[in-house]
Amino acid sequence: MVMQVNLHVEFQGKQVDTAGFVDHVKEYWKSEGNKIKDLKSVSLYYKPEDGHVYYVLNGEITGDFHA
Repeated sequence: MVMQVNLHVEFQGKQVDTAGFVDHVKEYWKSEGNKIKDLKSVSLYYKPEDGHVYYVLNGEITGDFHA
């Protein structure tokens, strides 16, 4: 059985659904011609003070986007 986890971040009256972060990164991964099965690890870092999400894919590919 897979456990479902929902993480919501609230900061200065704004709520962000973090599930969208993972979806965004997966879409980026696929848009670069990669297959989801080849995505082994995703590390996400959210900075609520500037509204940016920073990510590391498979320990080496980095980037960011506005949440």
